[in-house]
Amino acid sequence: MTASAVATTAARSVPRGLVPASFVLGGTVVSLVGLTWDIQWHTDVGPDTFFTLPHLFLYSGSAISGIASLIVVLMTTAAERRGKAVDPMVGGRAVSVFGRTFAAPVGYLISGAGAASFLLYGLWDQWWHGLYGFDAVIASPPHIGLLLSISITMVGAVMVFSVARNERWGLYGTIGGAAVLLTFSMVTVLGLQALPRGIVNSVNVGVAFLSVMILIMGGRALNRRGGALTVAVVVAAIQAVFWWFSPWATEVYANATGLPLRDYTDGVPALPAMIPMCLVIVGVAVELLHKLPAPIVGAVGGLIVTACAPLQHVLVYDGSWPRSATSYVATVVLGTLFGALAGLLGRRFGQMLRHLAPAKETSHA
Repeated sequence: MTASAVATTAARSVPRGLVPASFVLGGTVVSLVGLTWDIQWHTDVGPDTFFTLPHLFLYSGSAISGIASLIVVLMTTAAERRGKAVDPMVGGRAVSVFGRTFAAPVGYLISGAGAASFLLYGLWDQWWHGLYGFDAVIASPPHIGLLLSISITMVGAVMVFSVARNERWGLYGTIGGAAVLLTFSMVTVLGLQALPRGIVNSVNVGVAFLSVMILIMGGRALNRRGGALTVAVVVAAIQAVFWWFSPWATEVYANATGLPLRDYTDGVPALPAMIPMCLVIVGVAVELLHKLPAPIVGAVGGLIVTACAPLQHVLVYDGSWPRSATSYVATVVLGTLFGALAGLLGRRFGQMLRHLAPAKETSHA
C-alpha cells in the first residue's frame, strides 16, 4: 500500500475536512453573537441573571465547539490505539495528553481546552449570580474568565483551519476564524480599564495591539497577497451586521420579557463601536508594506489605529476631540510602539500556524 493510500485510510478513522472544523468555528460564531447581544443588553437594559437568552447563546456556542473537539480527540485516540497513523491534516499533529491517555490533534486540543475552562468559569458565574443576584456590568470576575476561555477556543478554530489552508474550505475558515477572533478580542481589551488612569488611553493601545497582531498573523498564516486585507474586510462586514443586530435583538428580547429600555441610551451598538473602523486602511497598509520588517509594518498599523480612535469616538458618539494634546500624542506613540511588537508577534504566530502541518507542505514540494 502506498503512503498516500495509508494516509487516506487513516484519515477515515477520524472526522476530517469541513464538518468537524465547521462545528468548532460555528460554535465560536454563536458565542460571538451571544456576546454582542449580552453587551448591548447590559448597555440598553441593565442587570441580568444567569439564565438569559444572550447567555444561552454564549454557553451553547462554547458547548458546540467543545463537543466537536472532544469527538475528534476521542476518535483520534481510538485510531492510534488501533495502530493507525493519523493524518496531521486533521487539526494538526496529534500530541499525547495525560501521559498518552489521549491523542489529540493540537488544534482541537486548544479549542477543547478553551471550552473545558469555559465550563468551569460558567459554574463560577452561576455561583456568582446566586450569591450577588443581578450583574450590573459585564466586567465581573467570572465574565472575564469566560471571555478568555472563548478566546482560547477561537484560537483553536484558527489553528484547525490553517492546517488545511491549501484547501478552499481551509482558506475561508482561516480568514473567518481570524476575523471572529479579532472581533471578540475587542471586548477583552476592556479589562485594561482597571489600570490606573494616566495620560495614555490604555484601551486604545490595547485595541491597536490586538487588532494589528491578528491581522498580520492572518496574513502570514495564509502567506498570500491580500490575506490581511481580506481579514479586515470580513471584520468590517461583521461590524456592519452587528451594528444592526445588537440593538434590534436587545429591544425585541426586552419587549418579550417585559423589561423597559433605559431612557438615556444613545442608540450606539456597543460591541461594533469598539471595533476600529480604520481596519481596512490598516489592511491596505499591511499589504503595501509586506516586504518591510514586521515591526515596521506593525508600527504603522498601531499608529493608524490609535491616531484614528478619537475621530471614531467623535463620529460615533458625537463627542469631542481629546482636550489634552499630550494625552493624544502619548497614546499614539505608545500605540505605535505596541504596534511594532504586534507586528513581530503576529508574524511569528502566523509562521507557527504555517508549521502546524509541515508534512503536508513537504508533500507538495
